[in-house]
Amino acid sequence: LQAAGPQLPYLGWLCCLGTGCCPLCRAVCQPLCALSGMVAVPLPVSLSWGHSQDRVQLLHPRKCFLHLHRLVLRECWPGRAALAVRLYHATASGVLQDDTDFKERLSLGKDKALSISRVTLQDARTFMCQVGAGSYGVGENSTKLSVYKVPTVPEIEPNSGGISVQSSEIPENREWDGRGVTIPSTLTRESSGLYTVSSALYAPVRRQDRHSRYHCTVHYWLRGQRSSVDSRGVKVNVFYPAEHLKLKVVSASELVKEGDDVQLVCETDGNPQPVFSFLKKTVDDWLDLSSLAEPDSGVLNLHDVTKSSSGTYKCQSLDLDDMTQLEEDVDLVVNYIEGVRVKMEPSSTLHEGDSVTLSCDAHSPVDLKYQWRDEKGKELANGNQLFLSNLTFENSNNFSCKVMAPSVPGLEQSKQVSLAVEGKPRIVAISSPLYVRPDEVVNLTCKAVAYPQPTVQWSINGTAREYRDKQHITSNLTVRVSHALLQAGAMCRVSNHLGVSEKHIQLLDQKSTAESQGVIIVAIIVAILVVAVLGAVIYFLHKKGKIPCGRARKQDITKPEARKDKIVVEVKSDKLSEEAGLLQGANGEKRAAAEQNEKYIDLRN
Repeated sequence: LQAAGPQLPYLGWLCCLGTGCCPLCRAVCQPLCALSGMVAVPLPVSLSWGHSQDRVQLLHPRKCFLHLHRLVLRECWPGRAALAVRLYHATASGVLQDDTDFKERLSLGKDKALSISRVTLQDARTFMCQVGAGSYGVGENSTKLSVYKVPTVPEIEPNSGGISVQSSEIPENREWDGRGVTIPSTLTRESSGLYTVSSALYAPVRRQDRHSRYHCTVHYWLRGQRSSVDSRGVKVNVFYPAEHLKLKVVSASELVKEGDDVQLVCETDGNPQPVFSFLKKTVDDWLDLSSLAEPDSGVLNLHDVTKSSSGTYKCQSLDLDDMTQLEEDVDLVVNYIEGVRVKMEPSSTLHEGDSVTLSCDAHSPVDLKYQWRDEKGKELANGNQLFLSNLTFENSNNFSCKVMAPSVPGLEQSKQVSLAVEGKPRIVAISSPLYVRPDEVVNLTCKAVAYPQPTVQWSINGTAREYRDKQHITSNLTVRVSHALLQAGAMCRVSNHLGVSEKHIQLLDQKSTAESQGVIIVAIIVAILVVAVLGAVIYFLHKKGKIPCGRARKQDITKPEARKDKIVVEVKSDKLSEEAGLLQGANGEKRAAAEQNEKYIDLRN
């Protein structure tokens, strides 16, 4: 059986066991005292309320010759007589269960052991068993059942406002009893029979406690064992004054350059952070910049810094609790490039064929590197000078001098210079020859390059359109083809104050040109056929042997007949080849050694 509550005293026959009883009482109670050992009484039972075990055995007779007389639930309240409620009793027909609140949860085993199921906190009672032994009378004994509930997880709440290390308003409530620190607690019994315990810790804090975590532990006994439950850990907001101050420069790169965003961050090791002030050193005094800082943050933001942003900055902190003041300064160095300029030598007007030297210069507190590029971004040279020779109109362009600081990544500036090469116009393309038909509308094109800008004139009338791109000019003339235009063509004339350039555009009749082309094609075909026939005749004559070409009768058919006044001498080798017999002619016959070693010397010339 499971139950909870205080241990109730049993006020029964135990009184007869006292040494001060009279002989009469001792004579009456002595048999019952002997029978009391016949009832098995377990140790006081302690169960946890809500535990998975919901049935417990309480009392049962120990000797087989005993019979159950009755089972009684006895309650005793202070100032009142003991109240006994019968649960089971013996009759002539057997053991019967009485109608009580326990009826639905009680059971009696074959060995007359009493069990209770679905134990509640209100089942904490004292149960008594009575047994009979015939003429010896009736004996009884009792046991107490206690029910416990495991405490819930303790709830802990820190001081929401925080505690200062300098505060003395809250007295300390910790006591040292020789074994450890004890803290007073309050115990309250609820109407449900449960107890609520509460405790508050009051203690001074130190600076070292800012990282400490606090929790409380509830200790309790269950089934003879000591157990405990811990609360969650909490931190206490500890207030303490600052002892050190640090001012640092925060930027995207280690070295600050013009255009960067910079933060000056002021930090202290106090809590809460004190009031911060920012100042910048001038020639004679300090300039207050606190209005530019973020309120209550200790951060001063400097956007798009320039050369003038360099200098010494100071941060001051003021603790309002003890009015202590700390300060520290830092130097801000902003790297820059200024005064980029490009110089051209000679500085006079440039003409085609001239040479020029471009020089680039700049000022910076760090070492600089120079690089030259054209307007398309192509790298031309490194160094602060660029030399250009044999200038043409195509050199007339924009050049860029890029100045970089290798030690400060991202620090660079560029300067552009426009180079203009002057000269008389030069026509670079015309639409000639142009095949047209009479009375057809055509476009005549003339392209030229020159500087200064030239003008374009045509020798015939028409509709002209011009397109200019730097030193280049293109003129398109729309005109109707006439017989006179076919005969004379058109003249494109381009000029500026340095000279004139002109070219003639030839117009050809497309029909006549087509006929001429047909005649040429026919002539080519006829020539090819004649050559083919001639080649066939020569080959045929050669096959028939009409043209002698071999052995001793060989003649040069390309040379004229030998004149009679010329002498041809035949020279033969006296030494025959040892392998002459192995040599054969083209027709498979063996050649004579003399034939194979013949040599001729032409003495005609």
